[in-house]
Amino acid sequence: MSDHDHPPDDSTRASIDETVEALAREYDPEPRARALQSLLVEKELLSTDAVDAVVSTYEREIGPLNGAKVVARAWSDEAYRRRLLDDGMAAIEELDVEVNGDVMEIEVLENTPETHNVVVCTLCSCYPWAVLGLPPTWYKSPSYRSRVVREPRALLREEFGVDLDDDVAVDVWDSTSELRYMVLPQRPPGTDGLDEAELVEHVTRDSMIGVDRLA
Repeated sequence: MSDHDHPPDDSTRASIDETVEALAREYDPEPRARALQSLLVEKELLSTDAVDAVVSTYEREIGPLNGAKVVARAWSDEAYRRRLLDDGMAAIEELDVEVNGDVMEIEVLENTPETHNVVVCTLCSCYPWAVLGLPPTWYKSPSYRSRVVREPRALLREEFGVDLDDDVAVDVWDSTSELRYMVLPQRPPGTDGLDEAELVEHVTRDSMIGVDRLA
């Protein structure tokens, strides 16, 4: 480090932080979208119920459909399942699901009778949107982000009705901006003989986050 290269003092750091936050607010599209929504509702050109219905549909049906197709293929094709666990990105793209590798990597975690995986992003709300769509509101909440790390078994039982046996290990995976996780749930009983299209109907968004255990 040269004489002219020295770390910024506290006031400089604070100024830099404020500038970054201001830029983030300026270029964040969410406030603009909310303002437009409010204007359309005020002019009675759009109802809040309609907006909620669209968001709910994308969160629970359209968005997670890509992930459900991946899971159904893995349940049906053992060779594909191995490829998915070995190289999630490549296997997902086999099903014509577009994932920008410059933006994120996706790793797939397999639930077994002995191990249950659950995904979180403790820093913000990083999420494998390419396969799961929009993150649910609870996924972004401080309560979920902190408690799932501190007491995952209790959180799953009390908030999601997933009561795991004591001999089932719980692994918590913390997503980052570069690496996102998706859970491959266990195939539920009574689905033998179903084809992929029928299996898709048995996959839930929450099971691919790890807060639902289909089996």
